[in-house]
Amino acid sequence: MDTSISQGGPALDPAAVVDEFLRLVMIPDPQSASRFTAPDIRIRFTGNRPMHAPADTSAFNARRYAWVKKKIERTETVAGGTPEETVVYSLGTLYGAWPDGTAFEGNRYVDRYVVRHGLIVQMDVWNDSAEWLLVRAGLAVL
Repeated sequence: MDTSISQGGPALDPAAVVDEFLRLVMIPDPQSASRFTAPDIRIRFTGNRPMHAPADTSAFNARRYAWVKKKIERTETVAGGTPEETVVYSLGTLYGAWPDGTAFEGNRYVDRYVVRHGLIVQMDVWNDSAEWLLVRAGLAVL
């Protein structure tokens, strides 16, 4: 699929745009990750939290975790996409440490991206962290 990024760089397919965005945002390097997002990106983070830039997601993660990374199991491009608009899913698990330093792994996540003309214009993020935090607080049982 022929897709370009606005900086005039080489064409990247939508899945490659998402994978590179995630690589950068997990460093975390939200400033570099923003090269792959539209200026008016719409982000809905876990808990239906509206955000406006990759830096917002990094700041949220810095409060929720001591550190966190994604183990990407697969990146799926929805059939029927075009260079004008394609939906891409990233699926896998989170691993890292809670603020108290306790390690975790196997926390499922699903991210949905809308890539338009090589830039991410929409990002929706879901994971099990809230449920895991409820269990840690004694408010729920797995």
